[in-house]
Amino acid sequence: MKSLTPLVTANRLAPVPGGGHVAAMSRAAKIALAAWIAVLVGFAGWIVVDFSRTDSGAPAIGGPFSLTDQNGKRVTDADFKGKPTLIYFGFTYCPDVCPTSLLLMQTAVEQLGKDADQKVNRVFITVDPERDTPAALKDYLGNFGATMVGLTGTPQEIAAVAKAYRVYYKKVESKDGAPYLVDHSSIFYLLDRRGRFVRHFTHQSKAEDIAAAIKPLL
Repeated sequence: MKSLTPLVTANRLAPVPGGGHVAAMSRAAKIALAAWIAVLVGFAGWIVVDFSRTDSGAPAIGGPFSLTDQNGKRVTDADFKGKPTLIYFGFTYCPDVCPTSLLLMQTAVEQLGKDADQKVNRVFITVDPERDTPAALKDYLGNFGATMVGLTGTPQEIAAVAKAYRVYYKKVESKDGAPYLVDHSSIFYLLDRRGRFVRHFTHQSKAEDIAAAIKPLL
């Protein structure tokens, strides 16, 4: 299995050849980014080691959670069992990578044929519970199909589910009074019908590859 290395979003993103995004930055920002990458390398190493610590040898990704959906209803991980599930962690103020990822998720499921959106769970879990209320999630996710489920909770609940899925996130204050942003890992998690981790994708993955991975799980 390929190692799961987090991809951390930038505050304002610009397209680069081959997909993905990078931020335009000053020399000082580049130095800071280099230092941060060094931290991430160590963090990625911790992730890979931690994933191997299961009795079965499977990655230790995921687990029980209880959160609130965009309609104000409490939802648990058990509610998604019975169908393959795609999970993405992000936030509604995310300028580029989150909408790109959610559109990719929607496109991948659509490639599975008619009514595929009824056969695959698509779940968006916020890493910004301070602003992402159920109402905010409902308004935002309406742009990505009628069956997308948005989940929020208390800061403690979000921290717990992020830890279970090995998701990195950190609040980043903006200058000049602009709304703060949240740096976070940009990874799709594909789970089987029993809620077990199958594999991961990034926002640079191809929709057809994601669809191909989902198809045997239907």
